[in-house]
Amino acid sequence: MTIRFATLADVPAMRAIYAPYVSHSSVSFEYRVPTAAEFAARFEKITADYPWLVAVEDGTVLGYAYASRMFARAAYDWDVDMSIYVAKAAQGKGLGRALYAALEQRLEAQGFCNLFALITEDNAASIAFHAHMGYEQVGCMPRVGYKFGRWHGAVWMMKRLRDPSDPGPAPVRPVEASNC
Repeated sequence: MTIRFATLADVPAMRAIYAPYVSHSSVSFEYRVPTAAEFAARFEKITADYPWLVAVEDGTVLGYAYASRMFARAAYDWDVDMSIYVAKAAQGKGLGRALYAALEQRLEAQGFCNLFALITEDNAASIAFHAHMGYEQVGCMPRVGYKFGRWHGAVWMMKRLRDPSDPGPAPVRPVEASNC
């Protein structure tokens, strides 16, 4: 398995991995699968500032993980929102751990401080995965998303890359595809 920066050529495979999470689960709160053009636009917007990685085996994209902007205010510039999606057939093989470890390494090199994941509260597998990766639950929001005829809660999980006693953070560095 190889982990590398995603490219526009990976968008169809990543969209195919994402589609069942939208269509058949409450893991994503989206109601419809983004079109190919919408997914590509999302990819280009995010990768302008943040890393987006894919795990590839024998030329097939098996999963992806990326970071994106947490909140709009400047004080949050050192925080990111983490996302990961793994093809069902590739789950349970350590691919998610490898993707997150590689992504976290790049985010730390860029100068980010805090990683956040917003997870549907009934997604026990993702909560356990994040806990295993060193994330702690820092918030719970009951009944915040309505999908498939019922309300779902969400939990915030967080991992700190840098001790809060450090002096003020330096500006975040741009993402560099060459360091993958």
